[in-house]
Order: sequence, then structure tokens, then C-alpha cells
Amino acid sequence: MKMFQNLDPELAAALAHLDLPETGARGYTHAELARERDRMAAARLAGLVPDPAVLIKDMWVPGPEGGPDLRLRIHRPAGATDGPLPCVYWIHGGGMTFGLPEQDDGVAARFVRELRCVVASPAYRLAPEHPDPAPVEDCYAGLLWLAASEPGVDPRRIAIGGASAGAGLAAGVTLLSRDRGGPAPVFQALSAPMLDDRADTPSMTQYEDVLVIDRDYIAESWTALLGDRRATDAVSRYAAPARATDLSGLPPALVDVGELEVFRDETVLYALRLARAGVPTELLVYPGVFHGSEKLVPYAEITRRAVANRLAALRRAFTRP
Repeated sequence: MKMFQNLDPELAAALAHLDLPETGARGYTHAELARERDRMAAARLAGLVPDPAVLIKDMWVPGPEGGPDLRLRIHRPAGATDGPLPCVYWIHGGGMTFGLPEQDDGVAARFVRELRCVVASPAYRLAPEHPDPAPVEDCYAGLLWLAASEPGVDPRRIAIGGASAGAGLAAGVTLLSRDRGGPAPVFQALSAPMLDDRADTPSMTQYEDVLVIDRDYIAESWTALLGDRRATDAVSRYAAPARATDLSGLPPALVDVGELEVFRDETVLYALRLARAGVPTELLVYPGVFHGSEKLVPYAEITRRAVANRLAALRRAFTRP
């Protein structure tokens, strides 16, 4: 695993005490993938502490046409009587092959406390058992239900966001909703989004074996999602939003990424293209930051700044006339 001189000093100091995930291609069999999902889920849930200021309820809502019902994990302020409230529709990461909404309970609780909002997180189906378009269609179905059927949510103030694969899905859902005339989110918060199945940007090579996730892992994730279509013209813009040729008419965006990670260049390029299409866009590239540092080193000044910037952007979006 490579290390870099410009790694943020606080993050560098923390790395000596962190049990970082192994990088490199996994090549899981079906049984191994199931066991690894269970192991990762147990690790992510082990440290969760309920927040008395936040009520959590799991709901089953209609999924996409021809698909199963979808679990939505709903977080709301305890004792709230001043609804309907704004909502963050937050999509979990995990390379399209791992993850569950519960892993972001801490993220959701902070949104609820700081923004006095509802947070809804979809338990979308995972690849490779459920390849594209299942994940993005599941997430779109959750947005449709949220905007039309949840009485505690103000449908005019729904923001969409996520981190890593979740941010890529958020970008895809936003495109899909625009093209189908669905709910129009007021904002999109995309943190280190997974956007481009071609994986051919300079940062993919520059950081191909550095810190937490690497190029091989990303390649396997895209192949799990897309199969033989990966890196061909058959890939949908909703699965890989970097392929979208028209980004006009999308909601304002905060797009952020760490300097020292494979997603850096596709993130920056997507933000620039949003701006060129007339979408109000704030782009933040955090120097010396690697993928997942917000969760791994949440106490570092630079990761706290990233969280504060996201909260401020969402607050502005919810209060904008």
C-alpha cells in the first residue's frame, strides 16, 4: 500500500492505529460474498449507539415495477410536531456489492439533529445477484414513495445524496427522475461519487493501490453491476452518470472528494460539467484526504470541516425560497 508525503498529518498519524480494509481484487465466490457481507455488516453495526433525539422506523414501500418491495429506514426528530419537514434521501455506499442503510445511522442522526429534518435511506438490492438497473431503480422507487406518500416529509424540500457508490446512485437517480418527470430534489450532495465504469482517469492510475479502495476493487464492483456491458456503449447513464451527455436541469450540487483517491478526477470532471450545464455547483477537493476518512478518522479537523460544509450546504438548500 502506497503512502504519500502530502497525506494530511492528522490522518497520517491515525493510520498507524487503524485496521484498514485490504485492497486488491477480491474475486469472491457467491458463498464467500455472503459471508463477507455478514462480517462487514456485523462490524459496522457493532458500535452503533441509539440516539434518544432520533426515532428510527423501518418501512416497506412499493419497489420498482416488477420488483420486490423496498425497505426504507426512516429517521426523524423525536417528538417532532412541526411537520412536514425537509428530508435528506441518503443512499449508502459499498461498491454496489456491500452495505446496508444501518451503516449510516450516525450520519443520519447528525442530519436529523443539526438540520431538524427527516432522513430516509433505501435498502437497495446489491450486485452481482441484482445487476443494473436494479439498484438505481430501487432507489428511484424509494424517492417516488417518499415524495408522494410520506406525510411527515415536505416533497418540495427533498435533498438527495450519498457517499461513494451511494453518491453515484444519487447522481443516477437525479438524472432518472429528471428524464421521467419524477420528483425534483432541491439539492444533491455527492461525496466521492462512483460515476464512471471506464475507470480510465489519471487518478485511477495515480492512486491505483493506495488506501482503503483501489483500482482493482473498483473494476470488480463495476463488473458485478454491469457484467459484460462494462466499458461499452451499452452502459446506461443512470448506472454510470459520467456517461450522461446532458446535465442541464439538475438540482444544485455540492460535490466533494479527497485528493488522494481513485475517484478524484471523475468527481472533479462531473462537477465541472454540472457547472457548464448551468447547474449551481460547489466543488471541494480536500487536500491530503483518502477515501472513507470521514468514517475512519471522524475527529480530524479536515474531516470535521467536510461534514460541516455538507451540513451548511443542506441547510441553505432547505431554507432557500
